[in-house]
Amino acid sequence: MTDTSLLKDNNFFRFFSGQILSTFAFQMLSVGIGWQMYDLTGSALSLGLVGLAQFLPQLLLTLVVGHIADQYNRLTIILACRALMALTVLTLAIGNLYHQMTPHLIYGCAIALGISRSFEMPALQALVPNLVPSNRLASAMALMASAREAMVIAGPAIGGFIYLLGPDVLYASSTLCFVLSGLFLYRLHYNHTVKAKAPVTLTYLLGGLTYIRRNPVVMGSISLDMFAVLLGGATALLPIVAKDILETGPWGLGILRSAPALGAVVMSIYLARRPLKRNVGKIMLRAVAIFGVATIVFGLSTNLYLSVFALFMLGMADMISVVIRSTLVQLETPDEMRGRVSAANSIFIGSSNQLGEFESGVTAALFGTVPAIVIGGVGTLVVVGIWTFIFPSLAQRDTMEAHITNKANTSTK
Repeated sequence: MTDTSLLKDNNFFRFFSGQILSTFAFQMLSVGIGWQMYDLTGSALSLGLVGLAQFLPQLLLTLVVGHIADQYNRLTIILACRALMALTVLTLAIGNLYHQMTPHLIYGCAIALGISRSFEMPALQALVPNLVPSNRLASAMALMASAREAMVIAGPAIGGFIYLLGPDVLYASSTLCFVLSGLFLYRLHYNHTVKAKAPVTLTYLLGGLTYIRRNPVVMGSISLDMFAVLLGGATALLPIVAKDILETGPWGLGILRSAPALGAVVMSIYLARRPLKRNVGKIMLRAVAIFGVATIVFGLSTNLYLSVFALFMLGMADMISVVIRSTLVQLETPDEMRGRVSAANSIFIGSSNQLGEFESGVTAALFGTVPAIVIGGVGTLVVVGIWTFIFPSLAQRDTMEAHITNKANTSTK
């Protein structure tokens, strides 16, 4: 059964609630920014540039944020990031209220969001193992993923309808959720251990990337997930699909954005009840292949119901990959390196999401929306085939904990 007993721990419940509110706020925000940018410009490339604006800060700050997450109070970092997010979204609300919205203002706010998320993500990922025992980490990850995806369902759907009241109302609602999220986390009890300050050398800063590169299972799972979503992710094009192909409105865009999350939450609940125990490598590769097929079906669809179903299946497949990747990364990383490894991991995630949106926008501008989506799906299938051969240790990986066990056995000899 789902390990909801974790929620009886007040400390974990505060963290859990704060993350739910933050995810909900960000998902509402994504609908507003996407629809408004396409409304202002009518350009697929502009939608892609929003993703690029969020990704570049993560790329440029990778080495810095990992070091900060390992050396300073992770909770303080997260709270500061939530405050910046709230102020950024409040700027969008005020801009709409006074009819001053321009594409440049949206790009500027996207950069601010990218900066805040670049600092927040490593601190968040590194904080979770400090809140729950290691033997319950996989259950905590599944529970967090389930709740996150539930908000990814509710956020776009509700955001699409709130947008009908005005973009300023949507942005104000998102701001309020970010503020409430910060208040929950402010009450979190986290025993920060002051560590001896490590010398800030280039070798130390690159430690996360070096660790990932030397661990073929972690490298294979992270890069597979990255390239799959980078090529197959079509979320940046959803406003175009909703408006021009399916001929629906903001409410339809909200439903389309919610569909992958609905599939993901169904799968995460299943995985929480029946955790993956064997053949995790093969399962991950098959899940990414299904992700690619679902992307192709979505790209060829001209029916709202079929499009929603394809996105639902895409979300289910993606969740399998996410749970395996996130669990492997956290279980195999020493706590003193989790900030740097999480920062490096965030770059892969950012590449697959924000940079993937840019890639989708560029290919759609060059070849058209439908060809761009289909090409991405085909590319995902190609990546699965290649990764099966260049990362045999990932394909042959049996259990989540195998590597930890091997290291433990080695250390006792």
